[in-house]
Amino acid sequence: MPHRKLVTILMADDDMDDREFARTAMQESRLMNELRFVEDGEELLDYLYRRGAYSDPKSSPRPGLILLDLNMPRKDGREALREIKSDPSLRQIPVVVLTTSKAEEDILRSYDLGANCFISKPVTFDGLVEVVKVLDKHWFQIVELPRPAGPHET
Repeated sequence: MPHRKLVTILMADDDMDDREFARTAMQESRLMNELRFVEDGEELLDYLYRRGAYSDPKSSPRPGLILLDLNMPRKDGREALREIKSDPSLRQIPVVVLTTSKAEEDILRSYDLGANCFISKPVTFDGLVEVVKVLDKHWFQIVELPRPAGPHET
């Protein structure tokens, strides 16, 4: 079995049930990566820029992968994606759009804004477990990821 990369996964999703399903699907898939959550694009950027509640790097490690919902309050995933991919200190973090949308416009726009992958959320829990297994294999066993170190980390 290929070596797994144990990086922090940061999921931005306003739906509490979807966050809990993701946590359970990761456990079911035996994915050992740490999963952290934020509830909207504003909180996502606060986390990434270490603002407010996320100012301590020890309690807010830089993610190696972001799972991003598009439709969230305050700042939606499209706006957050645009900001992440336009910032040289953040743009190398892979962003997987994981959303209920299947609209061609959302798919094209997500890739235009720099998404690394677009996945429509499965409608069943078993489907989500399969998605998590594929994400694990692709992002943590096959793909070489940059080391997740920020400007304030050593």
